[in-house]
Amino acid sequence: MNTTHAEDMPQYRMDDATQDPVAIGKIICLARTYKKHAKEMKSEVPKDPLLFLKPASAVIFDGEAIIIPQKSKCLHHEVELGVVIGKKCKNISKEEALDYVMGYLLALDITARDIQAEAKKNGWPWGIAKGFDTFAPISDVLLKNKTIDPNNLELSLSVNGTLRQQANTSQMIFSVEEIIAFISSIMTLEAGDLIMTGTPEGVGELATGDKVEAKLGELTALHVFVK
Repeated sequence: MNTTHAEDMPQYRMDDATQDPVAIGKIICLARTYKKHAKEMKSEVPKDPLLFLKPASAVIFDGEAIIIPQKSKCLHHEVELGVVIGKKCKNISKEEALDYVMGYLLALDITARDIQAEAKKNGWPWGIAKGFDTFAPISDVLLKNKTIDPNNLELSLSVNGTLRQQANTSQMIFSVEEIIAFISSIMTLEAGDLIMTGTPEGVGELATGDKVEAKLGELTALHVFVK
């Protein structure tokens, strides 16, 4: 019988070396949280946040590689703000939501767009399109003890030096507080869970050899390549 130990689980990298290691929990992602992205995907703006999940096994870190799976011929990049939960919570209000945050990070939601399109066409779930290994690159965690307003952060992504995505989290349809409160009304959030808050417009295809640079204002950056 195989036994999984906490030390075997992927762990966040912290921007503060004194912070104890924290295992990466479930990854809750949002779709269509920026109006212009919903428009470019030919989708309606949702009344409530739309959720899907990624496995923690999809995580890679700065300097590592996104692997194009054999099952896909069209990978897209999506740059996002990530929110790391610091303590267990359920059915919390938006007024108290940030009290449960450990910190923030920069994340990429890599999507096998061809697999997702086929699933949508047939009315199938499209978790496979989001869940391959290496499909969740993340930066170090910026601990909340720094002064960070998650609702006013610049996001950008460049491929081979060409800017493709640029926006501010103030443009999101739902605030970070609203997102946390909504998710907690559905599922218990636990320490180490990661919320990926959705991407702005400008998503595009990645190819073998591409170098991707994403930035969260002047706070942190993330560099990965494609192979």
